[in-house]
Amino acid sequence: MNIILAPFAWLLTVFYNLFSNYGLAIILFALVVKVVLFPFALKGKRSMVKVTALQGKATRIQQQYANNKAKQQEELQALYDREKVNPMSGCLWSFVPLLVLIPLYAILRQPITYMMSATAEQINTLLTTLDWNAAAAANGWIADFAKGPYAQLQLSSLITPANIEAVQAVVPKAFAINFDFLGMSLAQQPQWKIWEQALTWNNIGLFLMPVVSAVLSLFMSVVMNKTNYVANPDAPQNKNIFMTYIFGPAMSLWIGYAMPAGLCVYWIANSVLSMVQELVAAQLLKKDYAAAAEARRQQELLDKEEEKRKKELLRQERAKRAEEKKKGGKKKKEPKDGPVEGGSSASRVGLRAYARGRAYDPDRYGGVTPYKDPDQTVDEDAIEKAREAKAEKAEEAALEAEIAAKVAAEVEAEAEAGTLREKTPEEITAEAEAEADALAESLKRAEEKLDDAWEQVTAEGETDDENPGDTPPKEE
Repeated sequence: MNIILAPFAWLLTVFYNLFSNYGLAIILFALVVKVVLFPFALKGKRSMVKVTALQGKATRIQQQYANNKAKQQEELQALYDREKVNPMSGCLWSFVPLLVLIPLYAILRQPITYMMSATAEQINTLLTTLDWNAAAAANGWIADFAKGPYAQLQLSSLITPANIEAVQAVVPKAFAINFDFLGMSLAQQPQWKIWEQALTWNNIGLFLMPVVSAVLSLFMSVVMNKTNYVANPDAPQNKNIFMTYIFGPAMSLWIGYAMPAGLCVYWIANSVLSMVQELVAAQLLKKDYAAAAEARRQQELLDKEEEKRKKELLRQERAKRAEEKKKGGKKKKEPKDGPVEGGSSASRVGLRAYARGRAYDPDRYGGVTPYKDPDQTVDEDAIEKAREAKAEKAEEAALEAEIAAKVAAEVEAEAEAGTLREKTPEEITAEAEAEADALAESLKRAEEKLDDAWEQVTAEGETDDENPGDTPPKEE
């Protein structure tokens, strides 16, 4: 643990020795952390912009393999590998401030151990040198040093220039820390019950620090949402108000009142620096945002062209199949057991499903046949119609999937070859007029067929021998 915390403690100690101000040292510490991690955060944000640019292709894969999750994940991973992006990299760096907060909390809580390199034996000796019991009784601290969560921080506040020589005799690397920052003692913990304290600037300022931290955290959420909207304006807006605008400020408020004031200073500095980082990154990623916008526009063009071609091919294929069915006629299927005398199927007599012996297929209707009254006639025609409807539905789904895959491949090939272009307003108008003419022609043919059918029905009514001339026309 000391190996991990040593670089953080050394950096904080260097800044304090340079400026002799504990609060300023914490702010500079937060600044250095941001500067060091900024290239990685920028890379993650650029990757996130690329992921949003690929959202159209990812959506197409999800729709194409909606019923095969394994294949869907495989194709999505292949897409991201091909484009060299990581969909999780944009979220990773948002957790870095929390990861830095953990070692910083340990350093601020135990400055004598990490900043002054004191051992446990030296700290026990220092308790007697600084008369810990008397100081704890005077300030209301926990008398048992081992049980106080911030006892070491409180003990370090007792080191002053007046007793530094005696302290250094016990801890050679000890130094007096100036915890005063803007008139407040950063060695103390803010208290939200302000009415139970004296109304001094120290107590009021410590009470306001977590509130300022929460407000800045809210502003940071707003700025991040704005920059994310610039990256992907077509993305659905996040409607989770709690996670977006409440969770972050609430966590900042809790950190402010649950931990030493020095940690609250770090959180405030981190919020301000994060907002600056978002604005700087937005300026540096202008070209990436423009490329993502162009990719979205091209994807919309591909989707429109693909949908149009798919509808046309489906219409042609359906018309072709309908014509073939009309010409060939509909053949009535014979029962599996073959025709019987009188033209009735053997399965129409009693519960024939259980009387077929080895010819019985329990999965014929999707599972084990449910029990029915043996004296009740089985409606084989209804069952056969249901099977035909199910087969037609499956055939239609297969047809749509086949045409969709074919059209997608054609459109992708044209897009890569550069032959697919955005239509001019004149071409769009001409296509709309052609579609309107085709629709009018279809309606005209339908009206002619209706007129012919009506004339035929009228003629049949007039030639009826049983009631000539009085048969009313059939209702359509």
